[in-house]
Amino acid sequence: MSFNIDNIRAQFPILSREINGKPLAYLDNAASAQKPQAVIDAITGQMSTSFANVHRGLHTMANETTEAYEGARAKVASFLGAPKPENIVFTKGASEALNLAAYGLAGEIEAGDEIIITQMEHHSNIVPWHFLRERYGAVIKFIPVTEQGELDLAAYKSMLGPKTKIVSIVHMSNVLGTVNPVKEMGEWAHAAGAIFIVDGTQAAVHMPVNVVDIDADLYCMTGHKLYGPTGIGALYGKTDILERMQPFQGGGEMIEDVFEDRVTYNDPPHKFEAGTPPILQAIGLGAAIDWYTGFDPAEVHQHEMAVYYHALDGLRAINSFRLIGDAQEKGSVLAFNLKGAHAHDVAQILDKYGIAVRAGQHCTQPLMTKLGIHSTARASFGIYNTLDEADRLIEGVKKATTFLS
Repeated sequence: MSFNIDNIRAQFPILSREINGKPLAYLDNAASAQKPQAVIDAITGQMSTSFANVHRGLHTMANETTEAYEGARAKVASFLGAPKPENIVFTKGASEALNLAAYGLAGEIEAGDEIIITQMEHHSNIVPWHFLRERYGAVIKFIPVTEQGELDLAAYKSMLGPKTKIVSIVHMSNVLGTVNPVKEMGEWAHAAGAIFIVDGTQAAVHMPVNVVDIDADLYCMTGHKLYGPTGIGALYGKTDILERMQPFQGGGEMIEDVFEDRVTYNDPPHKFEAGTPPILQAIGLGAAIDWYTGFDPAEVHQHEMAVYYHALDGLRAINSFRLIGDAQEKGSVLAFNLKGAHAHDVAQILDKYGIAVRAGQHCTQPLMTKLGIHSTARASFGIYNTLDEADRLIEGVKKATTFLS
């Protein structure tokens, strides 16, 4: 599909809505993106014409639904550059994928073993490792973040050693927008003998991802930020890593045989997909990938960053404006504060003008502590956002400055 912003916006029914009598300017895409008609139709169409449970049925609709579900797995594998569909485990989101990674690898952790993460991680890539600290005596180390919002790579190199067992880092920060050099960081982690995990929740939306080129052992993504439904995500894993990992939940498709005195598990990825899976959500994610990959990723990136920089240029003219995160390599996430104003108040004023932004800590409390702030307002731009919406954000922040000064 050619990149035509008017045609793109026309495919999102919700973008015609008004908020407080104003046209909606939805700038909260880092939290969750809106859904194109193609995704809506895929889900309702499946429910309307052919729905059943998957894998073990023998009737026509069970086979049709299984084919659609497993077809979605193949689409995720292709989207991430995975060698085969069996490297993709469906989860209900990136948080569950990271919890699965931590639980599945817990049997390899002993007291004193070290897990390296970063100060810019989402809580979903912090709390599961604290479980291993609490239960197995693991030691968590945090790669520092510089004032510019980049990782201190020299500090990271110095942390790596014989006790390093896992390195788990975010590909693109949901607050700073920083794009981390995951390929190089993975090379250093592997040289130390560590398992390398990447949280690709934001990156998978804003840039091409190839897990083989990155050489990630595990890589997670989520559907609802990629213009797909909620309740669906994926964990890519190298075959040998998935085979080593312990299953996270029991029941349903994850077993091969069950006896009174023992059980045997199914092969990956089914070993990690207990019970009835998120069938419709997976099909919706597959439809979102079909829709999104119809565009030239370079054009999408260029458009998103043009909107970002247009907004940033206008906001920087406001005396009280402070940008949070100014890394050289970053995506279209604009976190900011206004001197003397609380981020929540800024967001509420913007909402009066139909502008939806996020405000708070964005599930990154250690980052906020590092930066010496309590919260930020965050505008995050997606494929359907426009320069006009960036102008509306600028004018809205100016009005917030007047009201809150």
